[in-house]
This record gives sequence, C-alpha cells and structure tokens, in this order.
Amino acid sequence: MSGRIGEATWIWKDGELVAWKDATVHLLSTAVQFGSSVFEGIRCYATPRGPAIFRLPEHICRLLDSASIYRMRPDYPVDALVEACRRVVRENDLESCYIRPMVLRGYGAAGLYAVDSPIETWVAAWPWGAYLGAGALEEGVDVCVSSWMRAAPNTFPVAAKAAGHYNAAQLMKAQAVADGYSEAIAVGPGGLVSEGSGQNLFLVRDGVLITPFLDGTSLSGITRDAVLQLAADAGIPVREQHVPRESLYLADELFFTGTASEVTPIRSVDRIPVGTSRGGPGGVGPITRRLQADFMAVVTGEAEDRHGWLTPVG
Repeated sequence: MSGRIGEATWIWKDGELVAWKDATVHLLSTAVQFGSSVFEGIRCYATPRGPAIFRLPEHICRLLDSASIYRMRPDYPVDALVEACRRVVRENDLESCYIRPMVLRGYGAAGLYAVDSPIETWVAAWPWGAYLGAGALEEGVDVCVSSWMRAAPNTFPVAAKAAGHYNAAQLMKAQAVADGYSEAIAVGPGGLVSEGSGQNLFLVRDGVLITPFLDGTSLSGITRDAVLQLAADAGIPVREQHVPRESLYLADELFFTGTASEVTPIRSVDRIPVGTSRGGPGGVGPITRRLQADFMAVVTGEAEDRHGWLTPVG
C-alpha cells in the first residue's frame, strides 16, 4: 500500500475499544512468527446521508470464511463484526476512511500447531485516499508484468485473504516500483494472467468486458463482483475466460478493481500504451470511464443504491 497510515484514536479489540497506541501484539505471537492472520480491507464513503460502508456484510462473511479455512474462526457472528466496523468509524469521527478487520493468532504456541495461541479479533479504521496516488483514477497507471508468479492452486488457499499470502504480492509491488511502474500484473503457474499484486483485472476488447477466471490463483474480489453487476446493468457484454499475457498488449482498455484501487484505469503495460495496438489513440477508454463513474456514483451516494451495497454508519 502506498503512503503511511493516518492514525485514528480508537481500535476495536474483542468487543472493547483500546487506544491506538495500545493496539499491540506480542513479538512471539503466532501471527508475527508464522503469519497466522486473515484480514479484510473495506472502504467507508462520505455520502449526502452520512458515512456509509461499501458491501460491509460481504466483506465480513469473507473474513469469517478466511478464518474458517485457517481453523481460527472467532466467536463473533457476522452481525457483531458489522457493528464493530460501524462503531470504529463512529467513535473515531471518520467520514471517508479505510477499515481493516483482522483475525489473528496471538501469543502462546511455540510451533506451527497453534492451538495454544488465543484467537484475537481486531478492527481498525483510518483516513485514506487514492491507493495508487493522485491522478491514478483520472489518468490511469503504468504497470508491468511481474517476474514473480502466483502460487499454484492447492499451494495456498487463495479464497482466504490471509496476511502470509501477501509476501509474494509485496515482491511484485516492490519490483514494479523499483522499475518505475505503479503496479504489477501477475501470471499464474500456467503462464496465464491472474491479477494485480492486490487487485483484480479487467480487459476490454471489441466492446466486450473480459476478466480472468477465478482459477485458484486469484482472490474472488468483492469490487470485481460489483463491477460485473454494474456491467450487466449497463448492458455491457461480459466474458470470464483464460487470458494469455499477450492479451494485455492487445486490449482496447484495461483496469484494476479492488477495495483500495476502486476502478483504476491502466494506461500502459510494459511501456506499451493500452489501446494503441490497432492504431487507437490510447488513454482511458469509454467502458472503463462508464463503469468507474457508475461505481463512484453508487458508493458516494450520488446514485440510487439499487443493490443494497451501502451500510450506513450512523
């Protein structure tokens, strides 16, 4: 993630609010030693009717699914964690912000069998702007295809949004930035396009919106699902398919989707401008602009929330 965390006042831990500076875990917790932590990233938007959280129940359900896969499900049901997220935003007097619920294994076990490590549940929130920097949503970003690949299915359970999975993503992002790009696109072990370092990916070719299959190498993104629904609402043809690397260079349009990235256009891949393979002008294309505008109108409360995606904070 770009930028530093903007501190707030309170963090929710297992039903209580603790001061930001006191929200600590032990050095020898299982989470620190072995990465035993699952999490979500959720956006809260300022709307004319007050702050509202985008697809909050869906995010919490995925958090609990992730925890179940790693055999560390907390005692809190969906409704309790939904209210914890709302409470953190309220108590910190936030409007537009980022919410980070986490379930982790704390201090206790010495080895990999972590039954003696207690399960801790946390929810933090802080102010945060555009993930890929100023101008990214308007102008698009320059990306590369990473030399680091996604792990094979049945290596890590990619349906779980787990902290340890993001070590590979950190390598992708660090390499991309070191080489002068904003972000990276990863391929899977079979050489087919998977996703970004922490975002799903869409292409447009001949008026059809295309996204890679969820093939066990990429996360089932909640914003991805929303964009698929918005495309259906707009009558845009959609196809999920295998995407070979060369399709990135031939696409008429490309964009990322994700909680952090929202709908971010891609303007070049490996220094090749998007949308120029057949003599086009390049730049951000009309389908990307339409879906980005429709998405932002819903989450900011400017358009009707037809699908019930917003949970009011107040």
